[in-house]
Amino acid sequence: MKATMELNEVKNSQRKGTFKQTLRLYKYVKPYWIEFTIGMILLLASSISSLMIPNLLGKLVDSGQKIHLVSEINQLGFTLVAILIGQAICSFFRVIFFVNVTEKTLSSLRQHIYNHLIQLPMKFFLNRRVGELNSRISADISLLQETFTTTIAEFIRNVIILAGGFVLLITTSAKLTLFMVLLLPVILVVGLVFGRYIRGFSKEAQTRVAEANTILEETLQGILNVKAFANEFFEMKRYKKKILEAADIGMKSGKYRGAFLSFLMLCIFGAMVAVIWRGSVLIATGEMQSAGELLSFVIYSAFIGGAVTELAEVYTNLQKSIGATENLLEILDEPAEQLTDSTHIPPEYLLNGLITFGNVSFHYPSRSDVHVLKDISFSVKANQKVALVGPSGAGKSTIVSLLLRFYDPASGSISFDGRDGKQFPYSALRSQMAVVLQDVFLFGSSIRENIAYGKPGATEEEIIHAAKQANAWEFIQHFPAGLDTLVGDRGVQLSGGQRQRIAIARAVLKNPRILILDEATSALDSESEKLVQEALDKLMEGRTSIIIAHRLATVREADKIVVLDDGYVVEEGTHHELLTVDGGVYRNLSAMQFTN
Repeated sequence: MKATMELNEVKNSQRKGTFKQTLRLYKYVKPYWIEFTIGMILLLASSISSLMIPNLLGKLVDSGQKIHLVSEINQLGFTLVAILIGQAICSFFRVIFFVNVTEKTLSSLRQHIYNHLIQLPMKFFLNRRVGELNSRISADISLLQETFTTTIAEFIRNVIILAGGFVLLITTSAKLTLFMVLLLPVILVVGLVFGRYIRGFSKEAQTRVAEANTILEETLQGILNVKAFANEFFEMKRYKKKILEAADIGMKSGKYRGAFLSFLMLCIFGAMVAVIWRGSVLIATGEMQSAGELLSFVIYSAFIGGAVTELAEVYTNLQKSIGATENLLEILDEPAEQLTDSTHIPPEYLLNGLITFGNVSFHYPSRSDVHVLKDISFSVKANQKVALVGPSGAGKSTIVSLLLRFYDPASGSISFDGRDGKQFPYSALRSQMAVVLQDVFLFGSSIRENIAYGKPGATEEEIIHAAKQANAWEFIQHFPAGLDTLVGDRGVQLSGGQRQRIAIARAVLKNPRILILDEATSALDSESEKLVQEALDKLMEGRTSIIIAHRLATVREADKIVVLDDGYVVEEGTHHELLTVDGGVYRNLSAMQFTN
C-alpha cells in the first residue's frame, strides 16, 4: 500500500513537472507578444459579447408577451444583430492574429530545435536514429500547431464563458444554479482520469510514428541495398507493422475519447432537461418570474455545458501536446557543444601543426566496458606525414574522432602546439582540420555547392582552382552543366573516384592546417586511385597530415608510421625501419599484403 502511494506521488510529481516544462515552449511566443495581446483582447471581446446574448434573448421573449412594445422588440433585435456582427469580426481577426503568431512561433521553435540538435555532441547521436530525430522536428512540432492556433484560445474563451456564465446564472436563479453545480465534480473527475490515459496513448503513438519514419528514411537512403537484396517486401512488412501499431494505439485513444465525450453529452443534456423541468416547476409555483428568465437560464446552461465539453476536448488536446513535447524537451535539455563562429579565428588559437598524444585512453560513452585506446602516446611534428596502421579494430579511426574533439579522452591528453586541446574552442580547432574519408558523403545538390562546403562564400575562381588541384576539373568540364551538375543523393550519380576528388577539392578549398585521410583510396580502382593519390600528394604539401590506411603501399613515403594493435601503440618508425623488426606487427602485415 505504501509503495503504491509513493508511486502515485512520483507520477503526480512527474505530471506537474511535465506541464511546467511544456509551458517553457511559450517563451517562443514572446517576440510576438503585441500580435498575441491583440488576439487575446479580441478573444476577450468575443467571449464577453457571447455572454450578453442569452440575457438579451430572454428580454426579447418577455417583450413579445407585452402589448404595443414593437419598438422595444426591434431595438433588442438590432442590438443582438450588432453584437453578432461584432462578434464575427472579432473572431475573424482573432483567428488571423493567432495563426500569424502560431506560424512564426513554430518556425522559431523548429529553427531553435534544429540549431540545438546540430550543436549536440557526437555521443548524443550514438543511440539516436536519423528518422526518429526527423520525426521529432516534423511530426511532433506539427502536433503543436493546433495547440498554439486554437487550443489555448479555446481554453481561455471557455474559461471566460464558464466563469461569466456562472455569475449570470446565479443572478438569474440561485436555486437552479445550485441544482446544476452538483453535476460538475463528477464531470471533472472523469475528465482527469480519461485525460491521463489519452496523454499516454498520444505519446506512445508519436513514438510508433517516429519509428515508422525511421524505417522510411533508412529504406530510401539505402534503396540500392534494398533492391540488391530483393528485400522490398521485407521493408514493406516492417513499415506496415509500425504504422498499424500507431493506428491501433490511435484507435484505443479514440475509444477513450469517445467514451469520455459520450459521458459528457449525457451529463450535459441530461442536466439541461433537468433544469428545464425544474425551471418549469419554479415558474408554476411563482418562484421564477417569467419564461424569458428560464430561456436565459437554459441558454446560459447550454453555454456552460458547451464550455465544459470544449474544455474537456481542450484538455485531451493539451494532453496529446504534452506527450509530443516531452520528446522535444528531452532534445532541448541535452547539453550542446559550446560552438563559435569560425570565420575569423583569434590569433591565439591558430595552429602550427604539432600534435601530441600523452597517455591517452578512451572508451565510447555507450560502451564503457570496452577500452578502444589504452595509454597511447605518440607525437606528430608540424608539416610531418604520419601514418596510422594496424589491423581492423585497433583504434585508428577513433584517434581521428579524438583529434576532431568529437569525444574527449577518458584519461591522458591531446595537445596542439604544446597546449591541451580542451583549451581550444571546438569550432576554432575543427575549422583548421579537414577530413577525407573512404565513404565520402556528398550533399544531393550541385558539384559547385559540394566543393564550396569547404569554404562557404568561395568565388568561382577559388572553386575551379580547388577542382584543378584535386584532379577533378577535367571530368567536371565533361558534364553539360559543369559545376552546376547535380550529384544526386549522397553523390549517387558520380563514380567512387569522382566523389573522392570532389571531397579532396572541398578539403583544398578549406586549406586546413591539419589534414586527416581515413582510407581515402582503399575502395578505388587502379586508375582512379592514381588520380586521387596525385591529388592527395598535392594536398599534403606544407601541412601536417595524418594518414590512416590498411593498404601499406600508400604509406611507404610517410615520415613516420605509428602501428596500433588492440588499442596500444606497439611500434613506431619509418617504413624501412619497421621492416627490420623481427616478428613485428608491421612486418607481418607487410609480408601478408605484398606476398598476396
